[in-house]
Amino acid sequence: MTKMEKPANFSRRSFLKTGGALVVSIGMPIGAETLLSLNQAFAQATATRPPLVPNQLSSYVAINADGTVSAFFGKMDMGQGLYVSIGQMVAEELDVAFEKVTVYMADTRTSVNQGGASGSTGIQFGGKQMRAASAEARRVLVEMAAQRLNLPADQLTVTAGAVHAKADASKRATYAELIGGRHFNVELEWNKQMGNALYAPGKATPKDPKDYKIVGKPIRRADVAPKAFCTEPFVTDVKRPGMVHARMVRPPVAGASIVSIDESSIKGIPGARVVRENNFLAVVADKEWDVVKAMGALKVQWSDAKPPFINQAALYEHIRKTPARMREEGKTIGNVDEAFKSAARIVEAEYEWPFQSHACMGPACAVVEIAGNGHVTCWSGTQKPHFLRDGIARTLGVKQETVDCIWVVGPGSYGRNDADDCGNDCAVIAKAVGRPVRLMYTREQATAWDPKGPASIHRARAAIDANGQVVAYDFLSKGFSRIDVNTNGSQPRDTLAGHFRGVELRSGDNFGVPSESYAFPSKRMVWETIPPFLERASPLRSAHLRDPVGPQIHFASESFMDEVAFALGIDPIELRLRHVKDPRDVALLKAAAQKSGWETRPSPRKGQTGSTVSGRGIAYATRNGTRVAIVAEVDVDRTTGKIWARKFTVAHDCGQIINPDGLVHTIEGNIVQALSRTLWEEVKFDPRSVTSVDWQSYPILDMTEVPETIDCVLLNYPDRPPTGAGEGAMRPVAAAVANAVFDATGVRIRQMPFTPDRIRASIS
Repeated sequence: MTKMEKPANFSRRSFLKTGGALVVSIGMPIGAETLLSLNQAFAQATATRPPLVPNQLSSYVAINADGTVSAFFGKMDMGQGLYVSIGQMVAEELDVAFEKVTVYMADTRTSVNQGGASGSTGIQFGGKQMRAASAEARRVLVEMAAQRLNLPADQLTVTAGAVHAKADASKRATYAELIGGRHFNVELEWNKQMGNALYAPGKATPKDPKDYKIVGKPIRRADVAPKAFCTEPFVTDVKRPGMVHARMVRPPVAGASIVSIDESSIKGIPGARVVRENNFLAVVADKEWDVVKAMGALKVQWSDAKPPFINQAALYEHIRKTPARMREEGKTIGNVDEAFKSAARIVEAEYEWPFQSHACMGPACAVVEIAGNGHVTCWSGTQKPHFLRDGIARTLGVKQETVDCIWVVGPGSYGRNDADDCGNDCAVIAKAVGRPVRLMYTREQATAWDPKGPASIHRARAAIDANGQVVAYDFLSKGFSRIDVNTNGSQPRDTLAGHFRGVELRSGDNFGVPSESYAFPSKRMVWETIPPFLERASPLRSAHLRDPVGPQIHFASESFMDEVAFALGIDPIELRLRHVKDPRDVALLKAAAQKSGWETRPSPRKGQTGSTVSGRGIAYATRNGTRVAIVAEVDVDRTTGKIWARKFTVAHDCGQIINPDGLVHTIEGNIVQALSRTLWEEVKFDPRSVTSVDWQSYPILDMTEVPETIDCVLLNYPDRPPTGAGEGAMRPVAAAVANAVFDATGVRIRQMPFTPDRIRASIS
């Protein structure tokens, strides 16, 4: 059964069932007896495994003594069942049953750095590597069988993990007989890159899609029931001998520093003690309830810091007026300024998007243990364990090879959330107390202090000539940087541990522009970023949140396309089809229209009476090769302002589909999370700090508000490389809902989220 590793008591060698590590070098003929003696000799010489390096086949695939397959994957699964698709790709290339493959994910002891969960590249890049490695393993095994059976390799084939002669299936050798329990020793052609870009193929060519037997089949995941019934380890379940519990103490005003600490204020709490380095402050105790009491009882005098933020009501005006720290202009087509000067008509609009929190269902938790020999082990729900390992090594000032990071299922991530902060905080505490430490953030800390999706404004203009043709398009995004702190915790400067301990900082700049294939005679797209309110240790530091800046950019750009269609008096899909230039985008839009039963007409819908009105809206976008078009159908209660997005039709093109069952569930997760951000999610803050600290002050979508139907149309291109599905369907949701609300009410709302109060006020 393909599954995720239960990581607490794992060693790579335990899967191989032998004391050796070497086994196979293809070159001269080697018999089974020679292989066995070589392995025994190697076992006597060393008890270590082969180096875990990107250019070795053994770093990705192993055949176990019983003929099952272990796949070592340097990414992780955020609840989308990615491990199933990876297992399918491995099984397909090796010609073994899917049930014979176990995928071990995101453990620095067993896998090389393939980038963790990042940019929806699990299949696009990570799967590409696992496919190439598995194809190479099959090639090597066939070569071994050719030597053993004394037959040319081209006269052999593989069925269910056994290599046999095409003409006589009785002439066979199983994978277990050829190499079971021993390591490959085959060098791959590594591209010298780590992370998402890593690629190390062998000599083998992966299968032609027409020969697939496993890839493309719907296979259900096996981890849902264990999660639901709490039989699978969760990060909060990790315990170590002699472990103490820890909590962080954060300043009440962002930017405040410690003046003094009264440690006697917690002396009555058993085992409680303070850990401090500069403005880094934590408490520890032997029992968790004792450390919770200590966190509340500790008396700290903080400096009288000037409140660093503005009143939230002035947020968007602040973005408008603050000079840009960085500006980047994409490829400009034609002379945009001249086109606007000569336009018969100009359509323009501005859109606003708030800060948003990851607001994971549980606060971050990490366990760090520093052994007597100095070896550091961290258990974390991070989505990038290899990078967290690097960050802990830098935070502690130790060599990278002395640190291991083990991913354990946590409360979710979808971007740069607080898991990496928690792991680095925990490492600092573990070094200070000299015992294993379990650190868990509070709900308040998790929502208030996690990195935020950046707030932004977006301005769009269209120039229309006398014939009603769009002749120029101008789009600007301006906001806080999406990498004020970077995408992972590999550098102390990007973690709260580093910020509070006073390391040198470096804020980054990046945002983005719309991703689509609209063609206009003149077109310009620009982004600008502004500095953060507070440079160091800010609860409003901005970073990646699922589909980084994609929802906010396309809320604006796709709402604006509907505004242009309204100005021209034409159907919103008709306008898009006039201007999209990529044939796959055309097919996508037509598929969404057909499946949803789209009625061709201009928006808004006419003739509705009564309290509840209904509407439909379209939005489309691309993301790293994936194309998604969404039709949203909504009901709006004009009295209460409540929106129910009751149906979504999603046309989805991610190239080759590996597992349609997993893909549909991934799309559904995208829709629900994006709908929550569209209808409810907005970080509230005052001049002192963030005030969104729980589910009352940061509400999310509840079970009564989920769509009645999410109807998926999967456009499969088996001859095209697979692209990512983890974020693409997130991108157009807000705009599709906005356009549907306009279609229902005739009112264009340009500020997110669409809370009942905001909708009611806009309609009135």
